[in-house]
Amino acid sequence: MLMLVVRALPILGPPQLRNAEMNFCDVNSLTTLPENLAQKLPNLVELYLHSNNIVVVPEAIGSLVKLQFLDLSDNALEIVCPEIGRLRSLRHLRLANNQLKYLPAEVGDLRELQTLDISTNHLITLPEKLHMCLSLQYLTADRNHLWYVPRHLCQLPNLNELSMAGNRLAFLPLDLGRSRELQYVYVDNNVHLKGLPSYLYNKVIGCSGCGSPVQKSEVKLLTFSSGQLTVFLPAEVKSIGSESDRVLPLQEMAMRMLYNTYCRFLKDLKFLNPISLPRSLLELLYCPLGHCHRCSQPMFTIVYPKLFPLRETPMAGLHQGRTTVSFVAYCCSTQCLQTFDLLS
Repeated sequence: MLMLVVRALPILGPPQLRNAEMNFCDVNSLTTLPENLAQKLPNLVELYLHSNNIVVVPEAIGSLVKLQFLDLSDNALEIVCPEIGRLRSLRHLRLANNQLKYLPAEVGDLRELQTLDISTNHLITLPEKLHMCLSLQYLTADRNHLWYVPRHLCQLPNLNELSMAGNRLAFLPLDLGRSRELQYVYVDNNVHLKGLPSYLYNKVIGCSGCGSPVQKSEVKLLTFSSGQLTVFLPAEVKSIGSESDRVLPLQEMAMRMLYNTYCRFLKDLKFLNPISLPRSLLELLYCPLGHCHRCSQPMFTIVYPKLFPLRETPMAGLHQGRTTVSFVAYCCSTQCLQTFDLLS
């Protein structure tokens, strides 16, 4: 297996590249990558460029079509070019400890990607097509400025571990944990985060430092209170149902009917585009807000939440008072709300 380890000396020049083709090349203080890297090393499989001073990942990176492992951690990266999406064989990508404020949507083209580490950057959002990385198993995004987890990530079929500690999360997607593959979720030190989807019960959870007292005015989101407990709800939730409700809102009924009629049987909504639906609702038909934690009915605009303080569950001993979060069961109707029991 051909590997290039870039770690120790001045900028890469032709003599070093010739040596690198033979085995390893130790180079340090890089500020950019050679444009002819792919020409010199067309069969490169593993490329280690960590602990340098690289600011930009250039377009030339897209020519390393056989690359499976790319380590660019501990640099000064500000830009990752869209051409990174051409690395169709890439399985492991490390971009930790850089200066990244965003990642290109083309990251979603990495269908073989299994590990993505983007921790300790300045990211506000995750790549919009990240849910298309269908092989992704481990996603680490600790210590960024993320304020939400895209609900589309819940569709990743192989995701086993999600770590988003030390961000600005105030809520988690309704369906997070619904996949049996997802077993480890770490959201420690997100002080605004007060609620965990009940799907995460019996998973391995890190939530120390969550649920600290925060004034409601600091986070402008819909809230749900039960007794002395208050949690923030996902931004897409339009309204909150209660046990006194007798009829679903008309919009919710229509969305469920459309979904059950078309999506479940035809699996194709392209022909629905001419229908006079706001784009936000059309997107919800492709990816519902969540599924009822009691009966799995898809939900689109309204939820019926029920709180279960973590400290009152058998999991309390594992956290030893380091968190004040609650599990939130999101139900689709008053009937499911009344019959849902987290511990049953």
